[in-house]
Amino acid sequence: MKVKDSATPESAIAVGSSTVGTASGGVVLAGLGVVAFSLTFPSTAWGLESFGPWSLVALRTLLAAAIAGGVLLAGRVPVPDRRHRAGLVVVAAGVVVGFPLLTTLALQTSTTSHAAVVVGLLPLTTAVFSSLRTGARPPRAFWIAALAGAAVVIAFTVQESGGALSGGDLYLFGALLVCAAGYTEGGRLAGIMPGWQVVGWALILALPLAVAGAAVALPLEPVRLTAHGVIGLVWVAAGSTFFGLYVWYRGMAEIGVPRASQLQLAQPLLTLVWSFFLLGEEVSAAAPVAAIAVLVCIAATQRTGRARRRG
Repeated sequence: MKVKDSATPESAIAVGSSTVGTASGGVVLAGLGVVAFSLTFPSTAWGLESFGPWSLVALRTLLAAAIAGGVLLAGRVPVPDRRHRAGLVVVAAGVVVGFPLLTTLALQTSTTSHAAVVVGLLPLTTAVFSSLRTGARPPRAFWIAALAGAAVVIAFTVQESGGALSGGDLYLFGALLVCAAGYTEGGRLAGIMPGWQVVGWALILALPLAVAGAAVALPLEPVRLTAHGVIGLVWVAAGSTFFGLYVWYRGMAEIGVPRASQLQLAQPLLTLVWSFFLLGEEVSAAAPVAAIAVLVCIAATQRTGRARRRG
């Protein structure tokens, strides 16, 4: 690896543009990311059957970083240019470490349906962060559809959780903020270098912290290996963290952060479906109605056109 070279030549891709690459392909890629992410909470709940929260997050990062490191070495990818490293630190802190740790701690006391409140707010929060960070200005119709979709998801998930606040809510709201920042910065970097490299280098940056965390947590937290626990760990590492972030950032680079973020309005509903089948949590008859309303809002955000830039 050559330290002085950037991962790829920098291009003039605008993060807020919906015309980078093939728009339909970007929607498919971002949609695959949403499906992968929707399995994260149920898989984390499975993982907690075998590992403590700190051990699970550390091992999750270690495994994902091992995959990423192997791919980066196989491709002989040069180290990113210095001007991109601060952004990669934000991605690592927000998406690789912060969100997984805070949501895992929350899931010790919260059900997956209650934790879906975070994801219900994440699309709107990410769009706001992106507008502030990149200067993108989605049209008014976009914000109306985004707010309507967020309202539907929040109302539905709060109803599903009984409307009560749990002790893990502070963790969940903290996870919302750090993840939105990481998504925004990762989406910006994915317009400069391939999305898999953004994910890979963010994981490599988090590797020393993961090693230290595993060394401290594993002796202190009991490990009871079960099939569910191992499957949950493998999925959150390979599926959610590596594959999910890879297709997600690539999709964001093609259709823009604001538009891609609104596809996540479907994530809480998908999570509830997985929670029903995998964890046996109950899902009300209101789910199909909410799903249709969310799909309408997603379609509206995808048809509002490209975002403009300030100035």
